[in-house]
Amino acid sequence: MNYAVKRNSWINEDPAVIFQFHQSMRSFIRAGYLIMLKDRKWAIDTQQEKISPWVLGLLSEKEYRNPLLVFKKAFREYTLKEFDYFMSGIVYFSMGVYENLPERNIVMPYIHTVKMLDAAHLILQRRREKKIEQSEQNTATSLVVKCTSKTPASSSQQS
Repeated sequence: MNYAVKRNSWINEDPAVIFQFHQSMRSFIRAGYLIMLKDRKWAIDTQQEKISPWVLGLLSEKEYRNPLLVFKKAFREYTLKEFDYFMSGIVYFSMGVYENLPERNIVMPYIHTVKMLDAAHLILQRRREKKIEQSEQNTATSLVVKCTSKTPASSSQQS
């Protein structure tokens, strides 16, 4: 983003790396669109605890509690085609020195993209925590089952 809005500066990278970045972000935005279409809730109950501003990043407390809101808001304001145009513009203006700046506002799509990255990270983190929690519950349940299944057998042997 820095290179796209600064005059007389460009990314001095192999164009293949920049193209790979563009394709990765394009895929991410499409995945975000699919996440938005799902009617799943990734909310957590953090009403009692105060959330640190450092944890929030660009997200509001409401978005932190339910990251799906970030995707819904982004795609309410911009279409997939507009996000594609934004990403293409960022790459175009980052690859060389140009006299003119981008003709559209690229700040808001950029902010939405960063917020979607934060929200996706939260969703992955919560999914991982949920899997760990479920595996711990399964382990605890299997231990309880083993203990209770041994108890009747041992009491019948004593009589």
